[in-house]
Amino acid sequence: MATPVFGEDDPALTAIRELFGAAAVPARIACGGNREYSLVVSEPEFALAIPYLAARKFVLISLFCVEGLYSESGHSLQYIFERKGSLLILIRNITADRATSIATIFPSASWPERECRDGFGIGFEGAFDTRRLVLHETYPAGFRPLKKSFSNAPITTVQNISIADEYPFRKVSGEGVYQVPVGPVHAGIIEPGHFRFSVIGETIFNLEIRLFYTHRGIEKLAEGKIPQDCVKIAEAVSGDESVANATAFCMAVERLSGITVPDRAWYLRTIFCESERICSHLGDLAGMLTDVAFALGASQFAVLREKMFRENERLTGSRFMREMLCTGGVRKDVSTGELAGLREFLKQFRKQCRIGISIVLSTPSVIDRFSQTGIIRKQLLRPLNITGPAARASGGRVDVRVNHPYGIYDRFVPSLRPLTEGDVLARFTVKAAEIMDSIDLIEKIIDAMPEGTVHSDDPPRDGSALALVESARGQNLCWVWIRDGKINRYKVRTASYCNWLAIEHAVPGNIIADFPVINKSLNLSYAGTDL
Repeated sequence: MATPVFGEDDPALTAIRELFGAAAVPARIACGGNREYSLVVSEPEFALAIPYLAARKFVLISLFCVEGLYSESGHSLQYIFERKGSLLILIRNITADRATSIATIFPSASWPERECRDGFGIGFEGAFDTRRLVLHETYPAGFRPLKKSFSNAPITTVQNISIADEYPFRKVSGEGVYQVPVGPVHAGIIEPGHFRFSVIGETIFNLEIRLFYTHRGIEKLAEGKIPQDCVKIAEAVSGDESVANATAFCMAVERLSGITVPDRAWYLRTIFCESERICSHLGDLAGMLTDVAFALGASQFAVLREKMFRENERLTGSRFMREMLCTGGVRKDVSTGELAGLREFLKQFRKQCRIGISIVLSTPSVIDRFSQTGIIRKQLLRPLNITGPAARASGGRVDVRVNHPYGIYDRFVPSLRPLTEGDVLARFTVKAAEIMDSIDLIEKIIDAMPEGTVHSDDPPRDGSALALVESARGQNLCWVWIRDGKINRYKVRTASYCNWLAIEHAVPGNIIADFPVINKSLNLSYAGTDL
């Protein structure tokens, strides 16, 4: 671990110095590199730190529980705060399965606190929302699937649920108010999610979402596995984020193990990451246009997405580029000839993308449906930790590739093209621009591709580490703890987990007919939220 230099102009170090004193703290700090600092704090210190961090505009990007990290029986709550590319991790060790809630100060803590309650049985005093989150009514009382005492095995679900045990949605009433439930089962091939609208006429004035209908126990499934076997688990978090989540997992293992990834491997990883971004955004553009019945534009982008999938398969053997990443690099090389073929493919691909985008942005009927629809206010970005294109369309300038550059992103810096309107049109435009930027980035990487090996044979070691990546949807986070050569705790948090709450704020004031296009403009993953 590196020793922090307290003279640095770094928000996390400044906070540590002002909260705890520069002279007393350095021995307590663990430096994870890339401006990441963590320390264990007492309850009085934690109580002092929370209002301080809120006043200085730190963002709570994650909160999760770990059992046995500092003692065999105790729980540790890890709070990860970010400010201007600097990470501060505060660790609370609790022994009585009780902690004070910070959700009234940091609203992005509400879901994680509920998740810790479901998974570990930890109660948060003063929480404004104590409902179950992950474990629906059919799970038995006292079921704590993330505790070490629980082993994966079939469970007996609750068959007869009383009215008193049903999930208490927010009550909205008044003259002319109607409740319109949608889901959790949908008409199309789509994962389950429940949307409860409160409307007067056609205008929505309240929306509440409920997810976690297909909880898969991914974090528990990882326990006891060797790191390499968990790459496939990471790829399964969300199908169209296979590369992003596998990259985050591999990065965490490599950081805690001190593994140096060969340059050529990082060049290839970055090509895969940007190709995944292109495919995701093309699907979003096609979906938005489908939802406003603009078939001409939708079909163009759907065809382009299919072409990109086929190019992925040609290069890697998988449309979603699965089983290419491994800890230490990539499983197999991509030849110079194959990369030259990708570059030639992108020349024509870029022209077709540009034509499709131009057609859409010059069609008045599309602009009319997109403009001023589903606005996300910039003031929501920090409290809810909204990231990715959804944030950049609302004036945000957060991109992990720029704020926390990993791999070769410090050499190939992506462009940030934020807009301020925050509506569907802005999200469409931002994603369209990012497609073109990703094409440019891939071409530059191919031109600069170094020779060399694509894999390090250094083995994983015991320890813990955090990794952040920028998926197509935004900031994805991964924390890994290896003990005795096996995964003891794997925590993953995708951008969808945070961005889902944005939709509750984007929909009010619109009509129900606009909900599908608002939803698709965010393109949030059910699977990536329900782990």
